[in-house]
Amino acid sequence: MKNTRRILWGVILVAFGVLIGLDVVDVIDMKDLFEGWWTFFIILPSIVSIIADREKIWGIAGLFTGSVLFLACQDIIEDSAVIKLIIPFVIVLVGIKLIFKDIFNKDVKAAKQKAEATGTPAKEYAATFSGNDVDFSGESFTSAKVNAVFGGMKCDLRNAVITDGAVLDISAIFGGIDILVPPDVNVKISTTSIFGGISDKRMSKPVNGAVTLYITGNCIFGGADIK
Repeated sequence: MKNTRRILWGVILVAFGVLIGLDVVDVIDMKDLFEGWWTFFIILPSIVSIIADREKIWGIAGLFTGSVLFLACQDIIEDSAVIKLIIPFVIVLVGIKLIFKDIFNKDVKAAKQKAEATGTPAKEYAATFSGNDVDFSGESFTSAKVNAVFGGMKCDLRNAVITDGAVLDISAIFGGIDILVPPDVNVKISTTSIFGGISDKRMSKPVNGAVTLYITGNCIFGGADIK
């Protein structure tokens, strides 16, 4: 996915660079070429996000927003209808995602139920306007909650004994979380992101049959990196 994103962005930048260069030397006139050309700075990155990102909701929202703005520039729809259409669409899109999140992620739901069935409540760690490092070395890891609110968290699972189907529930609100996992652990992500996101930055991924760690939660104006 990283290569896909890089290639797509490269193509977009080359294309826009050529068009802007031709406009500067008066070979073409971008404005006369088509009204609303600037909306493609919204549309094309949104398409890249839909293709390359795990979290596609904001890519879809951006594509819709850019398309509506372009149609308004083309006088196909009235300008006054633009905001009226965009806001309810985004709200509905987020609502649908929240409603059907567990339905489309049955494995995550089952993992949560399994963790809760142990009878041991998940330990909770937080960093609020500060930093916090949590090290699970030598521990049997089944579940935990980590919250970063205007702060930074590091969750170190590299030397933990991770139970298959373990669940890490994260909440990054205007904050960041680094999650360090062993190289032989498979990670499945099921998070809701609003102007934020989570990315798996590991260079190599484990083979099939590896222990699975589920990461759930929310990234709101914040993010998490798996390393």
